[in-house]
Amino acid sequence: QVQLVESGGGLVQAGGSLRLSCAASGRTFGSYAMGWFRQAPEKEREFVAAISWNDVITDYADSVKGRFTISKDNAKSTMYLQMNSLKPEDTAVYYCAARTNVAARRGTAQYDYWGQGTQVTVSS
Repeated sequence: QVQLVESGGGLVQAGGSLRLSCAASGRTFGSYAMGWFRQAPEKEREFVAAISWNDVITDYADSVKGRFTISKDNAKSTMYLQMNSLKPEDTAVYYCAARTNVAARRGTAQYDYWGQGTQVTVSS
C-alpha cells in the first residue's frame, strides 16, 4: 500500500511559479513510475506529467511542455512538479499518482494510488 500526500498549492498571479510536492510512504517508492494530473471545475481529470521509475523518461502534456518540470528524489520518497510561467488556465486541483510499474504513462486508469489533491489558483 502506498499513501501519497500533495502540498505546495496556493494562489499565484499569472506568470508566477509554484512547486508542488508529493510525499510517498512505502519502501518501494524508487520502483514506481509516477505522474501528475489536474482537474478543473466541471472538467475531467487530465494528464500533466509523468516520470519513469529511474527518472530517465519524462512526459508532458503539450499544454505544460516547456513550463513545468517533473522530478523525483527517491532518497526522500518525494516527487515534485515545478510550475513556471503559470497561466489562469492552469487553475485546477492537482493530484499526484503512482503506478506499480516502471513505465511512465498518461492514462488515469493506469495508476494505482492517488493523493488527495492540492488546489492551484492562478489569477489574471
